[in-house]
Amino acid sequence: MQTPSTPKAAGSKTVLLIGASRGLGFAMVQEYLKRGWHVIATAREGSSGKLDALAATAGSTLEVETVDITIPAQVAALRGRLAGRRLDLLFVNAGVKNDDRETIADVSTDEFVRVMVTNSLSPMRVIEAFEALVPPGGTLGVMSSGQGSLTNNTNGNYEVYRGSKAALNMFMRSFAARHHDDTRTLLLMAPGWVRTEMGGPDARLSIDESIPNLVDTITAHDARPGLHYVDYLGRTVPW
Repeated sequence: MQTPSTPKAAGSKTVLLIGASRGLGFAMVQEYLKRGWHVIATAREGSSGKLDALAATAGSTLEVETVDITIPAQVAALRGRLAGRRLDLLFVNAGVKNDDRETIADVSTDEFVRVMVTNSLSPMRVIEAFEALVPPGGTLGVMSSGQGSLTNNTNGNYEVYRGSKAALNMFMRSFAARHHDDTRTLLLMAPGWVRTEMGGPDARLSIDESIPNLVDTITAHDARPGLHYVDYLGRTVPW
């Protein structure tokens, strides 16, 4: 683990990627390292193996931190460790889903709460806790989903997951409304249906088809204040 005094390459930008131990989050770490960024990547305790291995080769350009964002005390502890840092980009990727076959009629209360707390409440707690480290002109983003679109929900399915992402979108709109004079960029990113552990083997896109384009889209929104709900190719997703 590195400290706030750890040197980084002159002129390099810093990104804090929350939920980066596997899948899309880990691919984002790799992509930003390729682009010369200084990356702070987080994983839950006991799940940082791939990040630790990457850090062994990436040197001082990658810091690995531990946090479970569903535990407020851990979020506060990470915020304390990063006090005084400047984050050009804060991006929250953490998320879970329930059994795809469950509808709102039969999901258990405990499972509903687990998905909503992880996908909706906890990312916003991170945004609220760390947004002061993102200066004017910086970007705050969260990994949403096209399935969070009310307009596009024409066939049902994945009801609880859809609901959690729609709630996340609403909370980000509320954050944007409370910060209506903010000069920073706010992003809700839809990565597409990607072949990951969460997306499954039948998904349409590979990680390599999604993440480089997604990062391009984030970059293209630099210095574009306000909230944007877009997919990995930069196309606006209807609310």
